[in-house]
Amino acid sequence: MSTTDREPQALDALDDAGRKVLFTEARTANTFAEVAVADDELAMIWELARWSPSAANGQPLRVLFVRTREGKERLAEHLDEGNRAKTLQAPAVAILAYDVDFHEQMPTVFPARGEMLRAAFADQIQTRESLAAYNSALQTGVFLLAVRAAGLAAGPMAGFDRAGVDEEFFAGTSWRSHLVVNIGHPGADPWFPRLPRVPVEDAVAWA
Repeated sequence: MSTTDREPQALDALDDAGRKVLFTEARTANTFAEVAVADDELAMIWELARWSPSAANGQPLRVLFVRTREGKERLAEHLDEGNRAKTLQAPAVAILAYDVDFHEQMPTVFPARGEMLRAAFADQIQTRESLAAYNSALQTGVFLLAVRAAGLAAGPMAGFDRAGVDEEFFAGTSWRSHLVVNIGHPGADPWFPRLPRVPVEDAVAWA
């Protein structure tokens, strides 16, 4: 039987409940309940998120889970004022970063061409920075879905001093922070009113 004669592979689809959890009823949390988030739950989030697509399977996203009060206080010093209280309240916080030296992993993550890609990127720091920033943003979207899939709420925040966070947590490494995500169970009055979506006719075209 030729490949053209084979039946197409059938893929599973999320049911309505799954779509609500991940998409239509998911919200950004602004308060968190005093319910601990276990390390096993955080590990589950990564186990889901790490299957995200990325260019040449480069996987530049890196995560630092901050769970202690001392760690959150260190982080809060570098957050915009409006983000500090809810970060200190959150049971866990993820600092999402990208690794500008992601190319060193290419022989592992792309065995067929890994050595060639590692050598090609070795002296291209600006190209690596651009690729790492873009692909970690792609992976970050999947990370947020993974938080929801684990039965938790996410509160992503870009309002922080990146250079300060990098110096505080990633000094001497090739990691660069790009987003902070509070993680936990929703607290009292956790949601702002749902804001409108862009109209379909303004966002979708057909050819």
